[in-house]
Amino acid sequence: MQATSKQYDEVITKCRTLYINKLRDYGSAWRILRLPSLTDQIYIKAQRIRQLQENPVRKVQEDEVSEFIGIINYAIMALIQLEKGIVEQPDLSVEEATLLYDKHVAITKSLMEDKNHDYGEAWREMRISSLTDLILQKLLRVKQIEDNKGKTLVSEGIDANYHDMVNYSVFALIKLT
Repeated sequence: MQATSKQYDEVITKCRTLYINKLRDYGSAWRILRLPSLTDQIYIKAQRIRQLQENPVRKVQEDEVSEFIGIINYAIMALIQLEKGIVEQPDLSVEEATLLYDKHVAITKSLMEDKNHDYGEAWREMRISSLTDLILQKLLRVKQIEDNKGKTLVSEGIDANYHDMVNYSVFALIKLT
């Protein structure tokens, strides 16, 4: 599991760097996005990955890697929105937004380590296409929970699904590199 932890950190470092650079370019404009908007952004990226996996012809020269990075960063933004709420104007400095990113990555990584212990790193035997399908399934669950105004009877909440999307995307990026 030490290798997984190191690989996880390497993937997150790339994602975090892009997140910070975009914060410097655009500020925290994403803070105005409602959760369904973030969910839809993630859905678009996951659908594109699935299309790339099924269709060998590409008209836009971006690969799965950039899309999985996008899923990670949008899911972390969604977790921040769940914690902080939606605002009318950008309100986070680069430093504060980065601290929140790091906080939610730490929570998500801890969850991964616990599950990885219990499942024995079963993800290493999975196909990237299966990880993509699981992300899409999580997105459909989130959309249903959002349509139900956040209420569930027996299921995990929205945050657990975003955590899983981050972890599945990290696993896919580890497998891709």
